[in-house]
Amino acid sequence: MLRRIWQILIKELIQIRRDKYGWIRIIVPPLVQLIVFGYAATFEVNRVSTAILDYDHSLESRELVARFVENRRFELDEMPAGRADLRDFVDRSRVAVAIQINPQFAKQLRNGQTAPLQIIVDGTNSNTALIALGYMGEIATRFASDYQIDRMNRLAPNLTARVPSVRMIERPWYNPNLNSKWFFIPGIIGSLTLMTVVNLTSFAVVREREVGTLEQIIVTPVRPIEFILGKTAPFFLIGLAQVLIITLLGVTWFGVPLRGNPLVMLLGTALFLVSTLAVGLLISTVCSTQQQAFASSFFYLVPAFTISGFAFPLASMPRPMQWITYLNPLRYYLVVLRGVFLKGTGLAILWPQMFAMTLLGLALLGLCILRFRKSLD
Repeated sequence: MLRRIWQILIKELIQIRRDKYGWIRIIVPPLVQLIVFGYAATFEVNRVSTAILDYDHSLESRELVARFVENRRFELDEMPAGRADLRDFVDRSRVAVAIQINPQFAKQLRNGQTAPLQIIVDGTNSNTALIALGYMGEIATRFASDYQIDRMNRLAPNLTARVPSVRMIERPWYNPNLNSKWFFIPGIIGSLTLMTVVNLTSFAVVREREVGTLEQIIVTPVRPIEFILGKTAPFFLIGLAQVLIITLLGVTWFGVPLRGNPLVMLLGTALFLVSTLAVGLLISTVCSTQQQAFASSFFYLVPAFTISGFAFPLASMPRPMQWITYLNPLRYYLVVLRGVFLKGTGLAILWPQMFAMTLLGLALLGLCILRFRKSLD
């Protein structure tokens, strides 16, 4: 059995070596995607184009405007002359955020009244709008607090020290600077590995069927399980090599810490590769042509990426969709990667994810073997 598996493995490696551009397609695209994701993917919003319409022109309004301008989150691009200009700038997408300071703003503050501040956001990009509103709310709240303290110091300095207040002290664990790259890079390892391995293996059996070599394999003593294992072994090694390369770049180039045991990550990677290889082979046994295999792999990869927790929180999804995510190997692998990289967790914590990937891998491999046997019949 092992000898026949070894022969199929050698055959696959020879076939990959004969493809002059095969190694380029395996190595270069993941590296390019890593660089693009590493630098472009972020939850932070900076330099949001902003327009400010100040009807008050008071000392207080100018101080508030200065706080928005000095904050690196916003970039003052327009100073409209009136409400019509403000609407036009938002309609034409010249600004994403508009601030209107109404008349009597300073007078209301000096009288101890609530001074409304109108914020207009371009809701076509809801993510940017929500984050920008959060930043603006923080700036406005801090301005109001500082103004209130300054006013009390002038009117009743003896009471200022006795006014109760709550001060939030932030202490982020595992990612002190809340660096988005530390969150995205481990996720990129799993996502790129999933795409590469599924794309490679989804063509494995289909290619044999199209070139006519599958019939020759059928008449040999090779059993379906030996054929499946021989087909998966080369891509398993390629997947391990890809994970190693991306991990080294993530640690050395982007500075993501690897706090956990690399052997735990290796075990999780091996289990994840078994699951993804089985998915690719299942697609390959179902499809008759390489075009069908390509379309089927694309049909699988997009939902698998979306419901993996890579960028979209699983807790925010509807309950039925959350149940579906339990069938996604990438969901468990991302927990392993981020746990090993950022938290330094081990098997005592990550064993449920390992167990789930083991069950999925065995079930999918068994389905591949049964499907391949059926296709031979």
